Amino acid sequence: MDPGLADLVAAETVLSHTDGARGQIWVRGRTLEDLAGSGDYEHAIATLWEGFVGDHLTADRIRADLAAGRAQAFARLDTWLEAAASRSLGEGLRVALAALPDDSPPAAIAAAFPVAIAALLRRARGAAPLAPDPALGSAADLLRMIAGAPAAPAAVAALDAYFITVIDNGLSASSFAARIIASTRAPLAAAIGGAYAAFTGPLHGGAPGLVLDMLDEIAASRDIDGWIARKLDAGERLMGFGHRVFRVRDPRADILRGALAKLGPDAGRLAFAAEVERRVLAALAARKPGRTLQTNVELNAAMLLEAVGLPREAFTPVFALARSPGWLAHALEQRKTGRMIRPQSRYVGPAP
Repeated sequence: MDPGLADLVAAETVLSHTDGARGQIWVRGRTLEDLAGSGDYEHAIATLWEGFVGDHLTADRIRADLAAGRAQAFARLDTWLEAAASRSLGEGLRVALAALPDDSPPAAIAAAFPVAIAALLRRARGAAPLAPDPALGSAADLLRMIAGAPAAPAAVAALDAYFITVIDNGLSASSFAARIIASTRAPLAAAIGGAYAAFTGPLHGGAPGLVLDMLDEIAASRDIDGWIARKLDAGERLMGFGHRVFRVRDPRADILRGALAKLGPDAGRLAFAAEVERRVLAALAARKPGRTLQTNVELNAAMLLEAVGLPREAFTPVFALARSPGWLAHALEQRKTGRMIRPQSRYVGPAP
């Protein structure tokens, strides 16, 4: 029995495949690198949702459906925004998802994320929510609704690349949660609410923000090598390095590194992060010769989200926004099996 279910096959899927030993991710028969090369998040969603939301889906169709969904979500802000105003952004998004009607279709559920995130951030600054622009894609409209002005094309392209890169990653804890809930024939909105709840933990979607906390601590120490040595001597984990699944390279880290390069060397604290990365990898190689431990997606994701102007408290909600089409695809695929997920447990308590 493995409490982490690491070697248990719990689903058959056509959605995505993660090969940690080779450092590969496939999405609907395409490598993640190929999918990210399109530079269009809506195209990636159409690829993932093909056959589940409709047939012969196109990026234009998905873009129109999401735009309509954002308009609907904005029209419903008064049903939950006041109740969420005193909460943190992550908690507020949970309230917004809980307010979704049971009959919400996939595009309306996915579209609720950017509208809620932007409205909550603006409300926290004392600004009124900004209505969505149906002419824009998801990344561009999110940044515009938050800032109140159109985002720079480079920032939009970087966020689009991020959205595509993290759209799905096999049977993660949150995707499994979505499948379990959907298998009971609960509404899709409930399945995505449950997936988001699983996602908010620091071992899952909460990790990127912790990377910036680490970089803050390193910068304050004024001694990169000394800080690294103290952490390794204490046996502590360094955020952004190593992965439970990927034993060699994390392909997502490579894709985001390329997206960061297009933002330029002066974007955020990229130069400092790159130096920390170089020294951490050198220290790990020196301590454990022959063992390969590489940068994972968290480090570059945190750098990218900061570089495009998102506040740290938005990292996990925006990560969830990007992943929500994947959760919806897993829930819809699970529904097609017609079976409720009901694993067994082994009783190890006292006998009566």
